[in-house]
Amino acid sequence: MKILINGGAGYIGSHTTVELYNAGHTPIIVDNFSNSERWIIDRIEQITDKRPAVYEGDCTDTNFMNEVFTKEKDIEGVIHFTAFKAVGESVEKPIPYYKNNINSLLTVLEVMQNYNVQNIVFSSSATVYGEPDTNPLTEISPRKEAINPYGNTKLIAEDILKDLATSGANIKTIPLRYFNPIGAHESHLIGELPSGVPSNLVPYITQTAAGLRDELTIFGDDYNTPDGTCLRDFIHVVDLAKAHIATLEYLDKQTAPFFDVFNVGTGNGTSVMELINTFEKVNNVKVKYVIGPRRTGDVESCWADTKKINDTMNWKSEKSISEAMKDSWKWQKTL
Repeated sequence: MKILINGGAGYIGSHTTVELYNAGHTPIIVDNFSNSERWIIDRIEQITDKRPAVYEGDCTDTNFMNEVFTKEKDIEGVIHFTAFKAVGESVEKPIPYYKNNINSLLTVLEVMQNYNVQNIVFSSSATVYGEPDTNPLTEISPRKEAINPYGNTKLIAEDILKDLATSGANIKTIPLRYFNPIGAHESHLIGELPSGVPSNLVPYITQTAAGLRDELTIFGDDYNTPDGTCLRDFIHVVDLAKAHIATLEYLDKQTAPFFDVFNVGTGNGTSVMELINTFEKVNNVKVKYVIGPRRTGDVESCWADTKKINDTMNWKSEKSISEAMKDSWKWQKTL
């Protein structure tokens, strides 16, 4: 299939582009490079021996998106990663987050309808569950009111997709609720590239180990968890990328209109301290850290029940936390 991948030069997008090639599909990248680098396209070519067509522009621009769909005949599906994603920044600057994250999806959906493209996999997030009542989280676990604008854009986007399918529109759509992607490609040619101070844990760990940061702050060690630090479901980015391909191929077999949601995780909770200890052990390197106070908005424990995607799409995570920590460190050392 020829697949339009919006945000295809980003962290998850670049790995998904590689896996699309590996599965025999043809990715077409749309990216404005506001949170990615153009040389990532060269790295994708190094890994796959294929260079994807790239359209530089903004998914909120209807004229631009119409041009892409006009030039690229026979697009059969869309994977939509395009979004601003820094939680803290979304609290400080809510309008740009709503404008970009919601309008980009609405524009893409409108253009898809114009060109009779049915399939869209949407990048959602486990943030829609908020502070869980119980773990592990299933797809029927209640969604909670968002505690930040970024999370709210995911809730709104899911509702838009569901409402569109309910209306009887010619659309087949699955939001994937990711848990916590980590790691890098085994070639170590692509990986997570935070701009400025990392907002995610693993690049902060690797940058601290590399001496780029003085120390890592663990926000709270008095939670009701085995070691007092927060529990998360950390999934290797390559496994997550493969989940998009499985979802796309499953979606293509359905009949429009269609809507469903799936969790994507490992099904296991790993604490912040366990993650740091694993990083130190597998890489034989120390990370300087201090214990700080709890951070407002942090969820105590959150991990996925993955039975639905395991059974429905025959997909499951395969890579370990140790592999992810090795890959993350090797990637950091190339930067």
